[in-house]
Amino acid sequence: MKLPLLLIALLAAPLMMGAPLAHAHGEKRHAPAKETISEQTAWGIAGKPAQVNRTVTLDMTDAMRFTPDNITVQEGDTVRFVVRNKGRMLHEMVIGTPDELAKHAALMAKFPDMQHDEAYMVHVNPGKTGEIVWHFNRAGSFEFACLIAGHYEAGMRGTITVTPKLGDAK
Repeated sequence: MKLPLLLIALLAAPLMMGAPLAHAHGEKRHAPAKETISEQTAWGIAGKPAQVNRTVTLDMTDAMRFTPDNITVQEGDTVRFVVRNKGRMLHEMVIGTPDELAKHAALMAKFPDMQHDEAYMVHVNPGKTGEIVWHFNRAGSFEFACLIAGHYEAGMRGTITVTPKLGDAK
């Protein structure tokens, strides 16, 4: 009779000490909240929500299209893109140069389950809305696209034209 009580006491000791239960969520621990790292790219840098001076709403559909698919902003703008998935399948919006998007799309075709999370992209489940806040600090012509395997190839992309700041001759 003493052995079972001793066994119960030994098994209960971690609970009394406040030790986490490994089996509550399996062996995995919750990852710490991830902060967005602001890294300069050819097409700009992650924007700060408090500095947004323009909002653009885009719709994504299973017809593999963005509406609108042509956007013009001014260099220096911080834009909040509100991205609505009007379709029945997962879509994403990724901003970049035409070359970067083409390379990434080819990689996604080879590895369709590839996980990535950058400030210049948002994955949006069917019927949901996502956001990107982006600071366009460089003038030029850039693109946005859905890089889910097959979507880019089907034409799910658009253009962002960033005009130089007024008074800047480039």
